Amino acid sequence: MAPRGHHLTEVALLASASADLAAAGAGEREGWLDDPAVLPSLGPRARALAVASAARSVLVIVPVTEGGGGGVTVEPALGPEEGRISAVEWVPLTAEEDGDGEEGVAVAIGTDTGWLLFYSLAGDLLHKQSIYPAKILKLNFRERKENAWEDSGSNELSVVFPGVIARFDGADLQSILQKSFQDVKSRLWKDKFEEEDASDEGSFGRIPFRIWNVSKFGSCADAAIVGLMPPPLLELQSSQRHYCAITVGEDAVVSAYRLSEDRGRSIVGAILSRGVAATFSTISSLSKILWRSEPSPPKKSRPKPQSFAKTSPLTCLKDSPRKGERLTLSPSGTLAAITDSLGRILLLDTHALVAVRLWKGYRDASCLFVEMLLNKDKASSSSMHIEYTKSDYCLCLAIHAPRKGIIEVWKMRTGSRLLTIPCPKGSRILQPSARLSSTYSYTPLEVYLFNGDSGQLSVLNSHVG
Repeated sequence: MAPRGHHLTEVALLASASADLAAAGAGEREGWLDDPAVLPSLGPRARALAVASAARSVLVIVPVTEGGGGGVTVEPALGPEEGRISAVEWVPLTAEEDGDGEEGVAVAIGTDTGWLLFYSLAGDLLHKQSIYPAKILKLNFRERKENAWEDSGSNELSVVFPGVIARFDGADLQSILQKSFQDVKSRLWKDKFEEEDASDEGSFGRIPFRIWNVSKFGSCADAAIVGLMPPPLLELQSSQRHYCAITVGEDAVVSAYRLSEDRGRSIVGAILSRGVAATFSTISSLSKILWRSEPSPPKKSRPKPQSFAKTSPLTCLKDSPRKGERLTLSPSGTLAAITDSLGRILLLDTHALVAVRLWKGYRDASCLFVEMLLNKDKASSSSMHIEYTKSDYCLCLAIHAPRKGIIEVWKMRTGSRLLTIPCPKGSRILQPSARLSSTYSYTPLEVYLFNGDSGQLSVLNSHVG
């Protein structure tokens, strides 16, 4: 690794991947990575990079460890019903450290009509499923091992729509995708899966998930499930879980909801839904008798959306004309960094649902949490190899301000600014979706800087000073 400046270390120079990345728009113009239709995502342990282009409907997967050589270009067979790519995320299929090989990770893409597709590193389609008929704004895979709110350490994949959020349990997701990997290994199944790329989702089955309506305070631009929360007061204890969700959007800068696993439909709602369905069926039958229309050939229709589970609004912050734009969670889910349309960054305590800090003057900024070494003397010692533990690191927030051309690192929660790092235009800060636990040493939360014009991928050094 070649050092770059004092606070960045070069991980790879993806110059050999220029031909592959060109399929996603690389090299066409300076600053191509600034295009909102270009969606980059960094794989676990930063060993692979996925770049999707919504305008070109293409997904490029390049290995970082080999300098980008041997990349794979996937052109999903997306018809008008499936729409265009709108989100991309990595999904690890194992929690082991060596599980980031071809069979240990998958790439998920979401479309602007609510379809979710999973691909292997070789470009094979593993699964295809309709979630909800709306644009998928964001896919977010989260590890839950360090979350104090969780009682089982269950990983999850959340799917964010305007005013709607869905949750896949990591165990269900990984079980089905691992089985798909085994099926793809067989030549017979491989041929079948290649044909299924353009088929309906029926041949793949369905991965169970929960979905909630979180539009009580208006449609959201971003959202996240921060963790488990206690049930409402005076409610009987049951095995049903309750989650806390945070949303940001145009009508409410930030909103909070309690999400219940049960669907909780009222008796009146059930009677009305059945009554309307029966009435419509009767009218349809009578019309066929009166007009004696010829039966039309059966047409493959999209599966009906799954009914919403119970949602309870908790609180919201409205501050017109301020609009919430993006939301980033800390590893434990106890802190959220929220950017808005007025160039402010709000640090929210998701337990107490109160703001603990506010930054101003950061328009178009993006934020990621990062862990930095707390013990400077220990970090600077190079006489012997030192194994660091979680207590050696402190949680910080990295703020990328593209208009200023800098990255700032602030100590949480109310600490000072530790670093100011200049960065070139056309760059983005990225973070692997999962760290993949190691039995021997602690893996800190890291932030990477990808310069789209030069192809340089660098990591922010964990020590300060």
